[in-house]
Amino acid sequence: MNKLTKSLLIAGLAFIFQISYSQEFKKLTLDEVIQIAEEQSPNAMIAKHTFRAAYWQYRTFVAEYRPSLTLTGTTPSYSRAYERFGDPATGQYRYVETNTMTNLGSLALSQNIGMTGGSVNVKSDFTLQNDFSTTASTPRQYITTPISVGLIQPLFRFNSLKWQKKTEPLKYETAKKTFITAIENVHISAVQSFFGLALAQINKQIADRNYNNADTLYKIAKGRYELGTIAEGDVLDMQLSFLNAGTALNEAAMNLSDREIRLRSFLGYNETVRIELIIPDFVPDLELKTQDVVDLAMENNPEILNQQLKLLTAESSVAQAKAEKGLNANLTASFGLNQRTTDFATSYQNPNQTQKVNIGFTLPILDWGLGRGRYKMAQSSQELTQVQVDQALVDFEQNLMLDVQQFNLQKVMVATAALSDTVAQKMYEVTKQRFLIGKIGVLVLNNADTKKDQNRRAYVQALQNYWNYFYNIRYMTLYDFINNKPLETDYDKLLQ
Repeated sequence: MNKLTKSLLIAGLAFIFQISYSQEFKKLTLDEVIQIAEEQSPNAMIAKHTFRAAYWQYRTFVAEYRPSLTLTGTTPSYSRAYERFGDPATGQYRYVETNTMTNLGSLALSQNIGMTGGSVNVKSDFTLQNDFSTTASTPRQYITTPISVGLIQPLFRFNSLKWQKKTEPLKYETAKKTFITAIENVHISAVQSFFGLALAQINKQIADRNYNNADTLYKIAKGRYELGTIAEGDVLDMQLSFLNAGTALNEAAMNLSDREIRLRSFLGYNETVRIELIIPDFVPDLELKTQDVVDLAMENNPEILNQQLKLLTAESSVAQAKAEKGLNANLTASFGLNQRTTDFATSYQNPNQTQKVNIGFTLPILDWGLGRGRYKMAQSSQELTQVQVDQALVDFEQNLMLDVQQFNLQKVMVATAALSDTVAQKMYEVTKQRFLIGKIGVLVLNNADTKKDQNRRAYVQALQNYWNYFYNIRYMTLYDFINNKPLETDYDKLLQ
């Protein structure tokens, strides 16, 4: 049994040593956590791929304004059937067996016209038709269109290309700024995760210290009770404090483990990485001017562009409803050269001219007010959108002004919290010494201990508030106030 116990003990120690050896300990500052989160956190990867999708949507819009060259064909197209031929005027018909193979090819260059909403194209067609029937007088024919120019132009209709030229560049600009705000949102989450773990570390340190102090004081109290210098109630108070300190220590250890797991997951680390944070001991000396911050936000924040996009979309809907309630027409025109021959060598010689022009139109005669109703609904929606956008901008500006005022107070709050923490620590040490020499009772000591812990936590909370407000204002303005420059990124690198 002793040999088995020793073997199990050695195996357990070896396992613990292996785990400890495989773990990597990282001491990280706030800046390092923010940088790591920006580079490899899942949220940053999501922002990157969201921007890529917006980029390719914009590229699709740009492609619509560029010429497109298309080759189409049908090779072969074989048909063997009975077809009816005759004169409808006389009513004389006959059925003839056909046996043909056709090969068609077409090369077309087309271009959309954004200003008018139409399109122009240049085409060249070639057709080879083989007739395998025994009665065919011309078993092979070449039908060529060396060149033809065509125009398709909507008349009095909604020009979607014109409105896309207004909205799509704005969408892409919004996407670029949205990516930066997404990264700033990652920074905000990094700050919250950092101080969540930092506060857990502080609580664990406090719990360790309180447990050791409570253990020491409880032992001293028992010794004094045996000497008869303190009452039994004081000993019981110290015992209760010792038990509570043990419970608080266990809770602090569990919370520390939970917060470390959360931060590790946020940063994209696996379970072999252990993290210890270095809490910042200073904050930048910044004083922001409210109007400057508001101006920067109005210039850079994607929400402002989103509001502009809402207005443009509403205007577009009104224009579309107005166009659809009246006359709609299409102009189609083409001019080209055409030839038909049985000899390939002459199929492109002396072509004949071909012209086609037609105008098709649709005019509602009786729609029971359907078109007018849609138009009025679009107008009402536009007016509602205008009111909502105006209110959103007012709320945006007011909330930002309050954030700036709150931020400017945080520096003083941090300094006050730091001083309070120092004073509370000193007060506890003095109170503890006085208790040890019997000058004060347990209640006074416990009160000093509570204030010490409260002020230490308050200092960490003040630091978190400062950096939360700082990065929130960066998020709203897309501006680096420490280096006095706009926040930028390499968009080409994101697409690699």
